[in-house]
Amino acid sequence: MTFAPQIKIAATYMRGGTSKGVFFNLTDLPLAAQQPGEARDKLLLRVIGSPDPYGKHTDGMGGATSSTSKTVILSKSQKADHDVDYLFGQVAIDKAFIDWSGNCGNLTAAVGSFAISNGLVDAARIPQNGICTVRIWQANIGKTIIAHVPVTNGFVQETGDFELDGVTFPAAEVVIEFLDPAADEDGGGGAMFPTGNLVDSLEVPGIGTFAATMINAGIPTIFVNAADIGYSGTELQDAINGDAKALEKFETIRAYGALKMGLISELSEAKSRQHTPKIAFVAPPAAYVSSSGKAIHQNDIALSVRALSMGKLHHAMMGTAAVAIGTAAAIPGTLVNLAAGGGERTAVRFGHPSGTLRVGAEAAVVDGQWQVKKAMMSRSARVLMEGWVRVPG
Repeated sequence: MTFAPQIKIAATYMRGGTSKGVFFNLTDLPLAAQQPGEARDKLLLRVIGSPDPYGKHTDGMGGATSSTSKTVILSKSQKADHDVDYLFGQVAIDKAFIDWSGNCGNLTAAVGSFAISNGLVDAARIPQNGICTVRIWQANIGKTIIAHVPVTNGFVQETGDFELDGVTFPAAEVVIEFLDPAADEDGGGGAMFPTGNLVDSLEVPGIGTFAATMINAGIPTIFVNAADIGYSGTELQDAINGDAKALEKFETIRAYGALKMGLISELSEAKSRQHTPKIAFVAPPAAYVSSSGKAIHQNDIALSVRALSMGKLHHAMMGTAAVAIGTAAAIPGTLVNLAAGGGERTAVRFGHPSGTLRVGAEAAVVDGQWQVKKAMMSRSARVLMEGWVRVPG
């Protein structure tokens, strides 16, 4: 019996923030995979190694976690005043499914670097030494992101002394600006608060009724108080991910929240929309020991936040969820803001399982509606490997 040989596709394996994924230039993909559809999804699933019933991604480039089961497709931007179009695919581990409904804020830090190094940014816009401002069109949610990428001797500067909790080694700092981060209809409804309320009473049959802040900023996110669902807010991954009943509870809350946010029309649709919305729980600041053994003191942070991604507690914090946290913290009266002590603020440092993260946001009331001009945070990125990825033909 004869089998088709493997094909090879130019690809770059990159870390961005606390995530990593396989990056492609759109024109390097096989023609059938250069547009949305079954051919593209099948190819990327095979690249990552999904679906994998063993949950290991042994036969692919994925890392068998939501943070490392990611793909990115980049191209010269079709939008005026933008450099690169960025499309993100969150690949399910044990299912033949790619969720295209949202962005990855962490990998955004690597988009600018890839774009500069692969000719997607006009050479005239790249300084010999200094900061290159890369204008990114985030195609999943229809938003503009600005990446400030350091350049040395005409090349992306990847090494440095910027430390990011959740990443083992230091690297060069990349400042990311999320402009007008409230998601549009493709990413979640248009209004920053789709229910019209800063805090809602969310009824979840079989679990209870509790306060929830449901916000579209960075990525649609449902925030609840840790104490209301039986947690302290200082939990690490093992406390949640090893508890099947807890994971089921969080997924049920997420589904009912998605329904109330208008992201789905019936509960069953939540199963095919795993990437969005996110579910997170918040608590006032408290001391704890991070997953690396680092002691986090109560006065180091304004609040604690834990968030789930693709059905599991994240080891640090998703970049887009950090935008939601910063935005909600800037708006007096949200659960995030109240957990941080209330009042007005333009930046917040919060605790997550791997340590702490600072994120800023500029919020204001315009015509009776809360709007956020931009949210900012620092990340780092670097190329791990580049060349070709091979998949069975």
